[in-house]
Amino acid sequence: MLPELYRIHLSSQLNQAQLLTLEILVWLLQVHKQVKIERLAAYFPMPIKYESRRRHIQRFLKLPAMSVTLIWLPIIEALIKLKFTKGERLYLAIDRTQWLDKNLFIIAVIIEKRAMPIYWQFINKKGASNFGEQQALIRPVLRLLKSYELVILGDREFHSVELAKWLLTKKVYFVLRQKKNTYIKEKGKNIKN
Repeated sequence: MLPELYRIHLSSQLNQAQLLTLEILVWLLQVHKQVKIERLAAYFPMPIKYESRRRHIQRFLKLPAMSVTLIWLPIIEALIKLKFTKGERLYLAIDRTQWLDKNLFIIAVIIEKRAMPIYWQFINKKGASNFGEQQALIRPVLRLLKSYELVILGDREFHSVELAKWLLTKKVYFVLRQKKNTYIKEKGKNIKN
């Protein structure tokens, strides 16, 4: 059920039983479109009690091998290598969204007019991200994609001068949307009306 590229990497990180659990969970998510562990446990095809199935899923999701850096980053790196050659320009979109009581911060690569998530973090507060949180999200992606020419695209939340300066020091191009009444002044020059 999982694409071959995924299976190859996942089989190096998970044992057969764990790989089967992952495949079943992916299938359940696709069929039932539910993310709640309780709902997944109700449908999980294992001949044990409901509570045992729920704990089984929880233990599986807490495995150290199930981290973004061990599971997802190598897969996304392999996908990018299939689609792009080294040195080619990649467009990365950064965004933050409030999802119920969760504040999700994400960076994605644009592949064939679609955004493929690379890395994400939950921010433990409501509202916009700050420069430190932005650096923490972008840094692992810069390490992962260091052999490509990168362009980061961000909306008005990411208009800070600090972020722009930091991206320049990392040799990353950027397009950060500004409010229409924003004035940008080059050092040593006056603003002309």
